Amino acid sequence: MSIDVHAHFWTDSYLDKIAALGHGDTAAQRGLGAGDGAELDARLELMDRAGVELQVLSASPPLPHGADEAAAVDAAHYVNDQYAELGASHSGRFAAFASLPLPHLDASLAELGRALDDLGMVGVAMTTTIMGQPLVDSPAAQLFAELDRRGTVLYLHPAGNAACTPLIAGYHGTWSIGAPVEDTISMLHLITHGIPSRHPRMKMLNSHLGGALPMLLQRMDDQLGWEAPETPETPSLAARRMWYDTVGHGHPPALRCAADSLGADRLVLGTDFPYQTGAAYERAVSYVTSSGLAPGDADRVLCANARTLLGLTASGDAAPGRPVPRAGDPWEGPRLRSGSTERSSAGCRARWRRAGPGGCLKPPADLAARARQAAARSSRRSRPLS
Repeated sequence: MSIDVHAHFWTDSYLDKIAALGHGDTAAQRGLGAGDGAELDARLELMDRAGVELQVLSASPPLPHGADEAAAVDAAHYVNDQYAELGASHSGRFAAFASLPLPHLDASLAELGRALDDLGMVGVAMTTTIMGQPLVDSPAAQLFAELDRRGTVLYLHPAGNAACTPLIAGYHGTWSIGAPVEDTISMLHLITHGIPSRHPRMKMLNSHLGGALPMLLQRMDDQLGWEAPETPETPSLAARRMWYDTVGHGHPPALRCAADSLGADRLVLGTDFPYQTGAAYERAVSYVTSSGLAPGDADRVLCANARTLLGLTASGDAAPGRPVPRAGDPWEGPRLRSGSTERSSAGCRARWRRAGPGGCLKPPADLAARARQAAARSSRRSRPLS
């Protein structure tokens, strides 16, 4: 039986609380079969047909984030209690990632403790941006140290903001193209900020096979050494410290690329239920075994890797496969500037300002200047960049 780490559950009562927080897109989550009652019964039947023993639920992308702290706390308590009750009433079928009332730091820290210690949740869910601000520069980044101390999972899901660009949102690509672009940008931020090596016990789980990351790792290894010289280790090494779900819409070449680039031992089954349901849900599971992965890798992706990630094994040892990097491991590729492994995300934080609809933020002037400097450096290099 398999473990599905990317599945959603929303009731109308929770979505009403989210709408009151200012989320205007809850229609995208309603009426899809991801609720309770008869929808829950149908979900369980589908899981049985697909051979899925356990789903790990998350409320993303409509997480309880909003300016009204009391309303955000109420929505977070509500959905986390819902998930805990669902797990208790269907023993062995559901686990959950906790929702936090961001950007309210003290309240989020309190809810993190309640969800993990009292409700038995297996990690925390966040979006790749928090109210339009990059995750690494948002208040949520201040929770990384606590997640690292606990050795728990941070599950990241796109916010659905089309990566804050009208080139995507204005051309009907918010989810088909925009979501994996959000994944890719988020992982670039995590890597250049050194988050995987600075918080090695925090288990970062990224969505959608890592977006474009599997195809870009060598390019990043070759170019970030001069484009982002503060990056503390090669992207390919940093990427191997993280985990990735297999939501790839049943496309075998994408799965094989992720396995080849990231390691099959870093992949865990994900389906994106209810956005893949019925036959598409069954395909999201079965394509793992029919995509031509190396012998034994499919079984690990379907179950064993997730047990390791979620702490469901007795020993907690890493799954078989290539060695998992350790903090302080040497680079396998071009070395960036030495002495930068303790780069502080707080030192990279800056004031961001809102710009236009969708809650996206514009970078401050110093970041824009750094971008122009990087562009100037690239124009001086003789090697082709495309």
